[in-house]
Amino acid sequence: MRIHEVMSTGVVTSIPIETVRDVVVKMLSRHCGAIPIVSANQELLGIVTLRDVMLPMYPNYGDYIHDAVHSRDFLEMEHNYPEVLGKKAEEIMVRNPLTVSPETPILEAASYMGLKNFRRLPVADHGTLVGMVSIGDIHRGLFFARGGCEVDA
Repeated sequence: MRIHEVMSTGVVTSIPIETVRDVVVKMLSRHCGAIPIVSANQELLGIVTLRDVMLPMYPNYGDYIHDAVHSRDFLEMEHNYPEVLGKKAEEIMVRNPLTVSPETPILEAASYMGLKNFRRLPVADHGTLVGMVSIGDIHRGLFFARGGCEVDA
């Protein structure tokens, strides 16, 4: 079974200059944890995940070393959220993300996801975004292809 058989198409995307707030609104309204960032011609430039939105609020490793007590003020970190939401998507996106092609075997994609602890991957054809695939898509494809939809009465 190949990725094109299980991937989602019609993916909601953003452009690099959209605000992180706009990207998060898209994620929340679509119940997804990642939004691909594309150019005007659908060239995949990067991806923003909910994790990427949260990371800028946390102190870096050096901050922990120099002040382990005050660098863990989580209420203070929360006050930085509006600042993060005001950034542009290109400021926090992961550039050149790992992708799979429509012809990639689904278990190969699942192995990449397992190795990297990713729940979803962009599907690109020669650099152009054509879809997204999630671990759930792969499971559904395997389940229904193997007759898993039969129910005992």
